[in-house]
Amino acid sequence: MLDDLSYDDSDSPAIGLVPAGVSWAAVEDHIKIAHHPLLVPLEDSGEYVGAYWAGTKLVVAEDLGPDQDEAVTEFRELLRERGED
Repeated sequence: MLDDLSYDDSDSPAIGLVPAGVSWAAVEDHIKIAHHPLLVPLEDSGEYVGAYWAGTKLVVAEDLGPDQDEAVTEFRELLRERGED
């Protein structure tokens, strides 16, 4: 489980904000246990991706952009569209 998460809970669903430098394996492990959505910065591109648990698998929402606030908004909208709120 990731201990150093902050959350954007200004709207539903709340989204965990993964700090830079956390391994993808740690993100996967956290989601398998906690089942709540995470916004993850990609070190190589500076872009954000969203990761969430859907039924029995990890789903990754790519191309959320380089701005954290905009990425949170876009990811939250995507989650709502998919009934994950």
